[in-house]
Amino acid sequence: MSEFVNYLHEVFQYFGSIRTRKMFGGHGIYHDDIMIGLVTDDTLYFKVDESTKQEFIDKDLSAFEYSKDNKKIQMSYYLAPEEIYDEPDEAVYWAKLAYQAALNSKSK
Repeated sequence: MSEFVNYLHEVFQYFGSIRTRKMFGGHGIYHDDIMIGLVTDDTLYFKVDESTKQEFIDKDLSAFEYSKDNKKIQMSYYLAPEEIYDEPDEAVYWAKLAYQAALNSKSK
């Protein structure tokens, strides 16, 4: 496990416990057994849905994309804001958004 992934446990200590799991060359970030984020190349992306995506867009944060068959595929995960790493309240706020988006997606 990378140092960055280990560090995320500290970043989210005021949000609650997280669990990480290797997947697809990266890591899934889970809270209460629900995936709220993913890490690839030591970069964190949070789960979004229609009710939360605009907050990420307003901060000019990009969506996670990958290429398949020469096409770009965009997933419902957006780059985490940098301030979460220095400001615990921001980490809690954005993790709660991701958790809510994951719950909303799961209930559909």
